[in-house]
Amino acid sequence: MALMTKTWTVAEYHRLVDEGILNDQPVELLDGEIVIMPPEGEPHAAIGTDAAEYLIHLLGQRAQVRQAKPITLTGFDSEPEPDLAIVRRLGPEYREHHPYPENVFWLVEYANTSLSKDLDAKKRLYAAAGIPEYWVVNLRTMTLLVFRDPDTAVYRTEQTLQGGVVHPLAFPDLAVSVSRLL
Repeated sequence: MALMTKTWTVAEYHRLVDEGILNDQPVELLDGEIVIMPPEGEPHAAIGTDAAEYLIHLLGQRAQVRQAKPITLTGFDSEPEPDLAIVRRLGPEYREHHPYPENVFWLVEYANTSLSKDLDAKKRLYAAAGIPEYWVVNLRTMTLLVFRDPDTAVYRTEQTLQGGVVHPLAFPDLAVSVSRLL
């Protein structure tokens, strides 16, 4: 007998959330599957919070930095919750919907126990959705992985940094200190 599974649409997932069915678990929707998110360890929480404050200060009014909030990838039945989403400032519009790919400048994930998911499923999903830039902070090696140039379900360029600065594609004049993200 074949194993049967149920894939969820974003609308169905929202109904589950609205009904309070998922309240006891930190979850996100990836490719139609409800995925339980592991708890954040102290380094993940501390480093991610410090980096968010740094980026908020650095970006000022140019962009909004959303911390651990969903983005909606409707064509992919996905609503991931990246650690940081640097998005367009749309004000009250976000009361009606989470940011869509066209609203996202770049995403940042802090990864230790979630490293394989962030470098596999999430990276493929973000590239397929056309997210122009995706950064992963590998907490095991204390390196920043920068993925750019999405093409279908892959990023064509990848850079590994342990120091120096990185210039986001959306703001090439902005020098982000890699050490401030680690």
